[in-house]
Amino acid sequence: MSHAYANNYLHCVFSTKDRAPSIPKDLQAKLWAYLKGIARNLDIPLIAVGGTENHIHLLLRLPATMPLATAIQKLKANSSRWLNQHRPGFEWQPGYAAFSVSPSSLAPVLTYICRQEQHHATRDFDEEFRAMLAKAGIAPGADLPFT
Repeated sequence: MSHAYANNYLHCVFSTKDRAPSIPKDLQAKLWAYLKGIARNLDIPLIAVGGTENHIHLLLRLPATMPLATAIQKLKANSSRWLNQHRPGFEWQPGYAAFSVSPSSLAPVLTYICRQEQHHATRDFDEEFRAMLAKAGIAPGADLPFT
């Protein structure tokens, strides 16, 4: 078969090192735009990006030819390089989380990602992340980088 067909929507999450507030509000919109550019250059449809000072959410459609770990590594490495030009010493936490999203759930996930600031007015990232893991049936353990 000469063609590969895939429709892999993923909600990806990763945090700053030690969850430090390392992404200042004045850089967030620029970072989101930069990540969209990285994704475009990698032929990764990036549908939404959002977050706060200590973490980021991405809604993307993973190409059939690209492993998830490769996509995340390229997005994190390039955005880290850019952030270090604006905020020396910036680091992402090792690891990430990725959750599959059905096409029928794209709209609510998109809304959720775009409203991170309002969402985190009542719930911190640790609470949010543990709830996401539980909803996905993943038990947090010592080997998970965010626990």
